[in-house]
Amino acid sequence: MTGIIGSGTILVSFIISILLFIDVKNNGGSVVSYFNFINVDSFKIPFAFQVDQLSSIFLLIITGIGFLIHVYSTSYMHDEKPEHFARYFSYLNLFVFSMLLLVLGANYVIMFIGWEGVGLCSYLLIGFWFKNDNYNYAAKKAFVMNRIGDLGFLLAIFWILARLGTVNFADVFSQTNKLSSVDITWITMLLFIGATGKSAQIPLYTWLPDAMAGPTPVSALIHAATMVTAGIYMIARSNILYTLAPFTQNVIAIIGLATAILAATIALKQNDIKKVLAYSTVSQLGYMFLGLGVGAYTASVFHVMTHAFFKALLFLGAGSVIHAMGGEQDMRKMGGLKKYMSITNFTFLIGCLAIAGVPPFAGFFSKDEILSAALAKSPMLYYVGVAGALMTAFYMFRLYAMTFMGEFRGTHEQQHHLHESPSAITFPLIVLAVLSVIGGWINIPNVFVKDANNLEKFLAPVFANSTAIQNATPANSSNELLYMVISTALILAVIFYAINSYKKYKNSNEEATGIAKVLENKWYVDELYDTIVVRPLNAFAGFLKNVVEKSGIDGIVNGVGRFVQYSSRQLRLLQSGQVGNYILFMVMSIVVLFLVFWNQGIIIQFFEKIF
Repeated sequence: MTGIIGSGTILVSFIISILLFIDVKNNGGSVVSYFNFINVDSFKIPFAFQVDQLSSIFLLIITGIGFLIHVYSTSYMHDEKPEHFARYFSYLNLFVFSMLLLVLGANYVIMFIGWEGVGLCSYLLIGFWFKNDNYNYAAKKAFVMNRIGDLGFLLAIFWILARLGTVNFADVFSQTNKLSSVDITWITMLLFIGATGKSAQIPLYTWLPDAMAGPTPVSALIHAATMVTAGIYMIARSNILYTLAPFTQNVIAIIGLATAILAATIALKQNDIKKVLAYSTVSQLGYMFLGLGVGAYTASVFHVMTHAFFKALLFLGAGSVIHAMGGEQDMRKMGGLKKYMSITNFTFLIGCLAIAGVPPFAGFFSKDEILSAALAKSPMLYYVGVAGALMTAFYMFRLYAMTFMGEFRGTHEQQHHLHESPSAITFPLIVLAVLSVIGGWINIPNVFVKDANNLEKFLAPVFANSTAIQNATPANSSNELLYMVISTALILAVIFYAINSYKKYKNSNEEATGIAKVLENKWYVDELYDTIVVRPLNAFAGFLKNVVEKSGIDGIVNGVGRFVQYSSRQLRLLQSGQVGNYILFMVMSIVVLFLVFWNQGIIIQFFEKIF
């Protein structure tokens, strides 16, 4: 019943999202204000939703992919205790709710509420199995690193409010003339810092691979439909600000491309099936930021959509494999699974072809649209981007060959239990596989079919002002087609090489050396952060705890208490119960008082008055 209710609510949300999409397509967008969320003399911030072309696309992605992941979860998590099963679905529903709030908000404050909501839910779901300290550490790492980015987002909101007195999107974007170039640059940079946290870009990307600690459906939801796309959405929504900030755009393009390449190199030598997919997400997010940085906002949103299809497919396919392997995630102990899991094998292969950018699969169209825009901006961006795409093809088909081809390398017990997953798991895989094939056809470039770029036309009202300002010169059509053919040929060659290299993979106990060891250890970035950030902070925290708090503050407070206790213990000795002692103290007190009064002349004055 929990699974039915949890999945049913998302299905209803998906149906409503379809109706909203149709309404926006026919009638355009609208803003609905419910009440004043913050109401003071100088400004008012309404609790308002904005449903337009951009938000309606994200609504379909979030609820559609979210529903399939919920259905998948009913089978994947069925061994959990009833109370944990219910807790899981409550977190999952809250996750989707927070992401919907984020994309529906008509101002930066409502967006920020949803922004914080997905951060909370990621913490709860990554650390779902909270009895494992490593999972708790991964959840805490995600939470803390996102708070760093969130501070940048919050400062940007304050800056906008201080300059314009409003945070409503329509008001902010119509008053950009009131902002100086310095204001726009700082606001966009601070917003981008927020995006680097949520969407895992350099230097705040290391939390996302560790987020694999949560259940596999959670990984799919985080990577495909919710949290990591938040930064892309926020920048796409703020497109007019970024178009007016060329310096920030250049920073975004460089950081995005650097992240894409760095993550791709790490994925080349990972052996955990979920870690490979995690670093592929970081890399693909880098391409989305590259698109944003060169002003190709539609291409980035397009890649968000296609990536949601094939990345959800790949993670859920990996979950199917892990389910069949009894929890094993090391690809070196797999192999030959296509004999036992035909549906998972076929759908996973489609996902690999899609993410590698092989035509006519979804990833080909969205990836090449970003690369074409990068080519128009700078050939160097294009060439480096293609290098990243080639690495993507290699590590994905290395994963595929090690997992599904060759001979099985696991234990006899694992082999005995190998079987195809139940229908609640395979049904979402089939649907996502179909979307991974046809999902890119909604925005076929003009170089293939004239006037077939439906997504670009649909999103045109959202990016109209930015398009008017950019006046970018598109790449020459004939050259664009030539570049596509060359890059596709290279990708196919890399795929062939990867399959040939790993289809007969034999597990070896030899340790990696040289650059392979560096890549296997993720360029030692985590170790670097641990050395320059975590350990010094822990040492400083230990100093505050042991020296300042325990010896200082606690020492003073406890010292006062000990002094009072000691004094009271000594004073109570006066109450001995001996009458002779009491008379002695009384006489001594009289003598002391007499001496005091005598010293002050009181006794002499007393006798002078009497006599």
